[in-house]
Amino acid sequence: MLKPNRRECLQAVLATMATAAAEPSARAALALQPSLHKEVQKQDLTGEQIKLSLIWGIRDPHRVKISEQMGVTHGVAGTNMILRNLPHDQYAGAVAKLKADYEAAGLKIAAIESHPVDADKIKLGLPGRDEEIANYVAALDALGKNGIDVVCYDFMAGIDWYRSNRDVPGRGGCATMDFDIATAQALGPTEWGQISTDQMWNNMKYFLKAVIPAAEKAGVKMALHPDDPPIPNLRGISRIIINAEAYRRVMNIVPSPVNGVTFEMSVFHLMGENLVELAKEWGRENKIFYAHCRNVKGTRGDFVETFQDDGDIDFGEVFQALYDNGFRGPLRPDHDPIMDGETDVHAGYGVTGKIFAIGYIKGVMESRHIPYV
Repeated sequence: MLKPNRRECLQAVLATMATAAAEPSARAALALQPSLHKEVQKQDLTGEQIKLSLIWGIRDPHRVKISEQMGVTHGVAGTNMILRNLPHDQYAGAVAKLKADYEAAGLKIAAIESHPVDADKIKLGLPGRDEEIANYVAALDALGKNGIDVVCYDFMAGIDWYRSNRDVPGRGGCATMDFDIATAQALGPTEWGQISTDQMWNNMKYFLKAVIPAAEKAGVKMALHPDDPPIPNLRGISRIIINAEAYRRVMNIVPSPVNGVTFEMSVFHLMGENLVELAKEWGRENKIFYAHCRNVKGTRGDFVETFQDDGDIDFGEVFQALYDNGFRGPLRPDHDPIMDGETDVHAGYGVTGKIFAIGYIKGVMESRHIPYV
């Protein structure tokens, strides 16, 4: 497994110390070393940076304060709960209030994660999906009017991201999550029965043809999250966003500059895809709108989630490929192990694990002189 080595880590420490002591002009020169392309260096001077983000809500003062102390100024928000029972003409006002609340807490909304309104009927192809699509179009319009321009959405029908166990002992006794396909399939079909691959693609096509033009009009980028885990069928329901070719198919169904990718690194790794090559391909096409940084050990049918420094992915090479090929969007740590002393927290979303993750991500970026904010 490749990880940032001692040399890279030492470079990060020395770069930080040198920057603190340097005159402003020297700091600017240092930030652009050593080997970025001239074009990228020129972009750096305009302040283009990857935006480190957290998905914590703003109703928890402790988490808001921790974000501030870590220097994280971007947040990932959700609108589903606040828009669910409102008429369309109140959507824009509700989003404006959400945005103002985040800004009052010192956070800029970098993206909306999960569908901005209910979309279960859309994904399952059930009666009532046209009403959900109408709500979706109105929500995108409201987001665009408020300058929120990224939505991370998925097309996992019936079952969202899925794990076999959410309290597995990890390094040092932390609590992490795993997936075992045999355990999952032994539970049998869900209440929705069998849903074929063709049905899922038909449902996806119906959604894209209705929503992508509305997103383009609103100026909102639609960043598709892969199916997690990326297996062909989970308890009777086909999963279709399970490889890079599926993304190419989605982007060709409705070609648009806003039809793109959530670069969920661990899931693409589990697919068996080459993360660096995908970052180059989709980065050059300006189709990576959002990124998740999570690590794993294992295969798509049998894996365990880990700390960022303890899995199979070399984040240094991936971050470099993302940056060198134009990615400047929000990037957040995703699931992280729950560390000692934390109780009654959602699996993958404790505070201490996120502190570790942000520090690790910053260290890797510093070692490679990748600008971030």
